[in-house]
Amino acid sequence: MAIGTGVDVSERRFRLDPSYRRPRRGRSVIGGSPLRLFTLGAAGVRVMAAIESGDDLPAGHDRLTDRLIDTGALHPVLGPPPLDAATSLTVVVPAHDALPLFRPVSCRTIVIDDASSRPLAAPTGTDVEVVRLPVNVGPGAARNAGLELVDTAFVAFVDTDVMIDERALLDLLGHFDDPRVALVAPRIRPLDGPGPLVEFERWHSPLDRGAEPGRIAAATRVSFVPAAVVVCRTAALRAIGGFDPALRVGEDVDLVWRLDESGYRCRYEPTISAQHRVRPALRSWLRQRVAYGSSSAPLARRHPGALAPLRMSGWSAGVWAAVGAGFPVTGGAIGIGTAVALARKLQAIPKSESFRLAVTGHAHAGRLVASTITRVWWPVAALLALVSRRARRALVAALVVPATIDWLTQRPALHPARYVALRALDDMAYGVGVWSGAIRERSAEVLLPSFESWPPRDAAT
Repeated sequence: MAIGTGVDVSERRFRLDPSYRRPRRGRSVIGGSPLRLFTLGAAGVRVMAAIESGDDLPAGHDRLTDRLIDTGALHPVLGPPPLDAATSLTVVVPAHDALPLFRPVSCRTIVIDDASSRPLAAPTGTDVEVVRLPVNVGPGAARNAGLELVDTAFVAFVDTDVMIDERALLDLLGHFDDPRVALVAPRIRPLDGPGPLVEFERWHSPLDRGAEPGRIAAATRVSFVPAAVVVCRTAALRAIGGFDPALRVGEDVDLVWRLDESGYRCRYEPTISAQHRVRPALRSWLRQRVAYGSSSAPLARRHPGALAPLRMSGWSAGVWAAVGAGFPVTGGAIGIGTAVALARKLQAIPKSESFRLAVTGHAHAGRLVASTITRVWWPVAALLALVSRRARRALVAALVVPATIDWLTQRPALHPARYVALRALDDMAYGVGVWSGAIRERSAEVLLPSFESWPPRDAAT
């Protein structure tokens, strides 16, 4: 499939990813997700200096800026929507036994009634079209049914339990001046309401992808976005066949990854936000987490290698394996050794920067290990804890320490014990789903770590 390879971005603005560093304002750039090392030519140095200072970019910068966008080191700033935005966008809402919170103003809006127990009617005072399906087909197939009715260049999918202003949807069209962009997603925040679960999700929601923009792709900082709200290029969706109707959970993740694999760009834009209704009862909230986890194994079958629960370098694995086995001095020695080796390998950057990368990399890996123990590996960890004091200590530390640090830095309006308990329940319910999916698919891929080397190198211009 032929896809545009670039766009005239002379009038566009960019922002640097938080991972971006150019030590001593030299020719080496570190940034992106996964983290990469770039070597700039003279023209590239001028481009990056202009971006860093906010000056006008020199002509011919698009080759470098495109590459940095694709690796996640640079992000386009959301521009204005097209003048005909309202007539270019159709909103599709998959619905089952519930009317949408979304209220259209000028955009054509289609509600796909996915065989509700009682037929849905259009909300009073709206021009919403309601199309009823004879049998329940699931959210992905319901969205596809709506996609077939779309005759505009862009389509927005909005779930029934999401509130977003129509103006915000139209603003997201500002990213589509790049012809490679096929999907843009806003930030999803919890809808205001009472109860500890709402407060917990203000700080730890699986739908909230954070405050920083990003490229959406597997094994990156923004590895997925929920289909609670997404705006898509209609032609791109049709080119890849829309959502996979066989997936009732995880169909949104699969869609984004297939778009990325087909050469399109998918963008996460947190300056625009929507509000999602949190499930109020603990039982239904936990069932939702189990369902999220259960999608991992079917997704892994479709996207091999993309669902490893833990990605880290072999050296970081050695550091934390030694610490976990009760040999912290050995772990520290391995960490120091890798820092020295990295400094020798990366001679183009200052040694202090190499040491910083090594230390932060090992620290980040440690947090990932703790998260994996409490989410995916907790059944194994719990069994080991029955027979090993060291395993008990490791499991308790993995459950308590990261959650306590988050509580201290975020200060949610929850007692710390309740926050830690909800974190544990959240993680463990997700893990139950992962294991159940792995058993159904008869595959252990979603249970096994992936060890990778660093850093990938990239010559730039």
